[in-house]
Amino acid sequence: MKKVLVLGAGQLARMMALAGAPLNIEVMAYDVNSGQVVHPLTLAPVLSGLDNAIDYAEVITAEFEHVPHDVLDSCEASGKLKPNAAAIKAGGDRRIEKALLDQAGVANARYQLIHSESDLALAAETIGLPLVLKSALGGYDGKGQWRLKTMDQIPAIWQDIAGFLSNAPEQSIVAEAFVPFQREVSMIGARNAAGETAIYPLTENVHTAGVLSRSLALEEQGDLQQQAERMFNAVAATLDYVGVLAIEFFDVNGQLLVNEIAPRVHNSGHWTQQGADTCQFENHLRAVCELPLGSTAQIRSTVMINILGEDTVPKAVLAQPGCHVHWYGKEKRPGRKMGHMNVTAASHTELVQTLDHLAQLLSENSFPVVRL
Repeated sequence: MKKVLVLGAGQLARMMALAGAPLNIEVMAYDVNSGQVVHPLTLAPVLSGLDNAIDYAEVITAEFEHVPHDVLDSCEASGKLKPNAAAIKAGGDRRIEKALLDQAGVANARYQLIHSESDLALAAETIGLPLVLKSALGGYDGKGQWRLKTMDQIPAIWQDIAGFLSNAPEQSIVAEAFVPFQREVSMIGARNAAGETAIYPLTENVHTAGVLSRSLALEEQGDLQQQAERMFNAVAATLDYVGVLAIEFFDVNGQLLVNEIAPRVHNSGHWTQQGADTCQFENHLRAVCELPLGSTAQIRSTVMINILGEDTVPKAVLAQPGCHVHWYGKEKRPGRKMGHMNVTAASHTELVQTLDHLAQLLSENSFPVVRL
């Protein structure tokens, strides 16, 4: 039995454990908030302390990028961490991420680091307006971001940012050109230590209030898929990456720009549980445990719908053929990711019909983008 320690004890570690069980892979999770090593499903303590878990595990990986650097460094020193600490840190710091994208030679939005009001004014002049301002550390699901549309907004926005920075001296701000994209897409792929990759079809993602609501696995994308795969391979090779990597893109008239990377299994890849030959969670474990990568072929038309702030769905949803519900075992909270649904069908046409029926069963306030 292979023993894997996951840094982070949320739903991604949970789904890794479920995918690992058939392969006889034991998954433990380190809760970075409590400092406990727990079972990913029951959250019951299983080992005493991080040091013991590092010694016990054969492989260490991560379910999120905002892992304290001292924890990452301890795990890196063991020689067991996959992907490496540099890759995980790049996903958690937009300053490092932007430098990585430049090094890999992949297209991304023009940017400038902001440390002062004069930096902000200069960025507005050199990059142009509108600007999207993002905190370098943290900031996700629509948080830690500002939009600068006119020059006269600079004093007020800088005052807000300055207050934010005063409470977080390790932070800085990255100013990016606003990209007039047609849609957001993402690519999930796995890479092993030998440099071999297994890449899934692109997904088209729809967000509501900055939070992912729906991911549709795209079929027969041709040039767009090839563009994304070239960028994926360039970034993964630059990082000497091992594991599953997600890259989010802006689609601008058929040309892709990298928005951000996530060095882990990803929300927009949950569709692979029912829609692909091998799901992203299993392929991540295969990559880090030195097992052959599984096929990423799409086997049916599939869409993933996030369940936000709800801890139940109508029983009629479960009666719908092709509808699979995955709960995370979380306490209900407004806007919280409580679970997701993977909806499948034999064809795209049938998928559209299934989603039309589901939309009649679900609250439009909680599920605003069910229909395609």
